[in-house]
Amino acid sequence: MRRLLILHTNDLHSHFEMMPKISAYFNQARRDWPSDQVLTLDIGDHMDRMSPETEGTNAIANVEIMNATGYDAMVLGNNEGLTFTPDFLRNVFRENACFPVLGSNIYERATHLTPDWLLPSLTIEKSGLKIGIIGVTAAYPAYYELLGWDVTDPYEAVKTLTEQLRPHTDLIVVMSHLGLPMDRRLAEGIEGIDVILGGHTHHVLEEPLLISGTYLAAAGKFGQYAGHIELAYDPAQRRITQFQSRVVPMTTGCEDDSSVAALLDRFRIAGAAALDEEVAQLREPLRLDWYGESPLGNLLAAGIRRWTSADIGLVNSGQLLQGLKEGRLTRGRLLDICPGPINPCRMLLSGADLLQALEESLLPEFMEKPIRGLGFRGEVLGALSVDGLTVEWDSSRAPYERILAVRVGEELLDLGRDYVVGTIDMFTFGSGYLSLSRGKDVVYMLPEFIRDVLAREVTDREAITDSHKARFIDKMSSDARG
Repeated sequence: MRRLLILHTNDLHSHFEMMPKISAYFNQARRDWPSDQVLTLDIGDHMDRMSPETEGTNAIANVEIMNATGYDAMVLGNNEGLTFTPDFLRNVFRENACFPVLGSNIYERATHLTPDWLLPSLTIEKSGLKIGIIGVTAAYPAYYELLGWDVTDPYEAVKTLTEQLRPHTDLIVVMSHLGLPMDRRLAEGIEGIDVILGGHTHHVLEEPLLISGTYLAAAGKFGQYAGHIELAYDPAQRRITQFQSRVVPMTTGCEDDSSVAALLDRFRIAGAAALDEEVAQLREPLRLDWYGESPLGNLLAAGIRRWTSADIGLVNSGQLLQGLKEGRLTRGRLLDICPGPINPCRMLLSGADLLQALEESLLPEFMEKPIRGLGFRGEVLGALSVDGLTVEWDSSRAPYERILAVRVGEELLDLGRDYVVGTIDMFTFGSGYLSLSRGKDVVYMLPEFIRDVLAREVTDREAITDSHKARFIDKMSSDARG
């Protein structure tokens, strides 16, 4: 029998506080097992640009800590592939990574070839076994194409590579940053896969799933767990005869790897220094309100409208976590208040769909709605911040009947007309306001995030002055004052 230990992580999302614990656990496993019987893999989304260490070091912190932890390979997740440009990824991995990076369904758009810093597949020898490794990531073609990538059907990529590798290997392991439903489909439909290590949907499999002869395992998110698989392989029968899989909590009491902790301290200092770069000097504070109109929300909406060359700007105030004080404003402070990897986009939206979203944005159940995934890094959806619009409404009226009039510039909103709207990519996926997902001719604008839009706006004195002008006018309050 040939015995193999597979240690795996996924969806760390730059939770650096967990990385010394993971490294210590991996090191202990290497002491308990012969080193040539241990395989360590990361299933993507290790990097997250909401982290000061990642943003401030251009993700070198992630790569160097993975080096120190001793990973044998990783697959690109969508968080790596969609929040960094191909040139950026090439530089950070080629110059710094001591492990191979897989992208079995990602190609350069110009050549339709795998770039020289990525591998379509990998064969590693451990415990006298030849292990074929495939790494696939979730396909978001509209985004990847804008960054210069072609991303192909991951199912077909896995099927093709499994057929190619199977005759020359003992085991096939798929690093799948696709999510559990797709992992099930791979197991059910493709013969010859031994193990699928999952990610993307942040699922935890405390015990393995066995589907059509393929074992599935996954370790959740944020480094809360490390995946631990022990298997025995019979070379005579050419099959796995024993398979045990579990997830190990990386709890507060777990030992830390002091060398990784020291490395992390160094990168925290370096990241903070880089993010201390001044963006602007604010002459006055910019207030934020999640549950109503505020200057900072208006400023971002206006910036998105200008960035996308649209008639109307829309963004939820929950994208911003705090207001800004007067005085020196740095890149780090903008990251603090706007950490999400959210991109601006432009679309055509009907007046009727716009009106529905505006009505919903006045309701507490929408403002207080928690959002999960899709790049959102806030607490609640918040109200809609707008630019290019004036909304007259009456807070005393029934829900969905509160808006009295909407003007686009000087003209009344035409429910049957399509308007050019600048907004955020999150809305196009149906998150927050369903009506905003009905936009047509959507154009995503990558690689800049909405915090890059805000960085431009805070240097524009006229834009800041304009942000204090009301877009929402409550006629009940106005009438009561009169």
